[in-house]
Amino acid sequence: MSSLLEQAKQKRRFVSPDLQIQSWEDVRPYFEKLQSFVIDSEESMKTFLAYRSELEAVLEEDMSWRYIKMTCDTANTALRDSFNTFVTEIDPEISKCSNALDKKCLASEYFQKLDGEYRIMKRAMQQREALFREENVPLIADVQTMEQEYGNVTSQMTIDYQGTKTLQQANVFLKNTDRSVRETVYMMIQNRRLQDEKALNDNLSQMIAKRHTIAQNAGFDNSRDYKFKSLCRFDYTKEDCFAFHSAIQKAVPPILSAFNKERKQKLGLATLRPWDMDVDADQKVPLKPFTDTKDFIAKTIACFTEIKPFYGKCLQLLADNGYWDLESRVGKAPGGYNNPLYESNVPFIFMNAAGTLHDVETLVHEGGHAIHSIVSAELPLVEFKDLPSEVAELASMSMELISMEHWHFFFSNENDLKRAKKAQLEGVLNVLPWIAIVDKFQHWLYENPTHTIAERESQWMKILDEFKSEDGPDWSGLEHIRKCTWQKQLHIFEVPFYYIEYGFAQLGAIAMWKQYKENPQKALEHYEAFMKLGYTKSIPEIYEAAGIQFSFSYEYVKELADFVYNEIKCL
Repeated sequence: MSSLLEQAKQKRRFVSPDLQIQSWEDVRPYFEKLQSFVIDSEESMKTFLAYRSELEAVLEEDMSWRYIKMTCDTANTALRDSFNTFVTEIDPEISKCSNALDKKCLASEYFQKLDGEYRIMKRAMQQREALFREENVPLIADVQTMEQEYGNVTSQMTIDYQGTKTLQQANVFLKNTDRSVRETVYMMIQNRRLQDEKALNDNLSQMIAKRHTIAQNAGFDNSRDYKFKSLCRFDYTKEDCFAFHSAIQKAVPPILSAFNKERKQKLGLATLRPWDMDVDADQKVPLKPFTDTKDFIAKTIACFTEIKPFYGKCLQLLADNGYWDLESRVGKAPGGYNNPLYESNVPFIFMNAAGTLHDVETLVHEGGHAIHSIVSAELPLVEFKDLPSEVAELASMSMELISMEHWHFFFSNENDLKRAKKAQLEGVLNVLPWIAIVDKFQHWLYENPTHTIAERESQWMKILDEFKSEDGPDWSGLEHIRKCTWQKQLHIFEVPFYYIEYGFAQLGAIAMWKQYKENPQKALEHYEAFMKLGYTKSIPEIYEAAGIQFSFSYEYVKELADFVYNEIKCL
């Protein structure tokens, strides 16, 4: 498999294969060469773009490896310093030079003549150039450094319950059939989070203030409006987000109320509490999809191979070459991600496995991203492979549901398989209101950048209540915990406004899964058709290639939510 890795890697034609990036001075000559490059034909324009893309691939991969190593070991100050050096000393200079290269392209008649697959890149470049302000360069670098504080803080959160446990490992006990165990561990987790409540509130307040300044420097009233432009959201507006919030609020909580009522009855409880929401409603022991990491990898690869042999080969490539870190441990950053590596053309998967069904959901999700990265690797420019999240998450969330039809590798017992599918599908519906809540909260945060902590907490509670389903958990006496439950959402800190995409993609994934159940071969053809496009078409066009709609209407949301609910009832 290592030979496949070498075959996948982009061959350098412009950047020296011996380049070692220690400082900006190591990189500067390449930007100077590009700035002086003569563009006098369409062919030379394409050569220029290819050279620039190669440099971008090298730089982005160097920064990515620094980030990967830092998140794998947050306690290692040398790794953190290496990442911060790139962010604070190298990346700001790259930003300035990249803006100059954008200007060079936009001023060229040969660039303006490019069409077809270049159309999306051109509009993004025009947007970047319009937003660029040199006074924002150091501010953006400061924010990028501040964003890492969340991972530094949360990676050190542990509890002492039957030995030291990360919060991810501790969450396993919330599935315990003994209610006293669940309550004990739940309170230990929340009390540990509360120890850093002020630090995380302060961190967010500082970032909101700096992000607001960046937005004002670029001529915007607030960071939300600036962020929509910087994220190049050409295909939908903030009003579409509001429509999504409304549709979810109307369509999904009634279904969740039915789940809550059934859960309450099965558990024999007069009232549900927060620690009653993850345990199996039939009070069966937690599902055990794998025994150890080796077993986890083998079963996941077998699952993907059964869907399509090529998909299994993609994951085998990552496994054979160490392109993932799967286990939870103290000092490792929380969460999970798939990091595209544009020069290697093989991505890196990061997650925190603790032996639960959620781990299966996470790895098949990140595996979907990985396949997307590999399928789109042959696109000639980084710009074509740099996916918007609405597209990237469609691949990953679709794979969660498609792979579910092959989970017998994890659950040989038919009843366990049904339990796993039901839990997954309930999770699909549960996450939609949460996505809407988090997104609506962020709109408020940045529309009101000078708000107090008390106002922040009050608004969070208000939004939670708007999406509340009947017979849900009773938070009496736990208001001090509920008011800061937003702090568990990494996106609010590190990638503001990057979360609504999951909601759009979740709707798309349900539609893709519906296709797969009706005609697996045709669905996989659509799946690969949209992935191969990378980002060379608009989002609606890409969804159309997948054979689905890019829609936020109440009617569409209700249709898909009802489909999932009916599938659950069939289990």
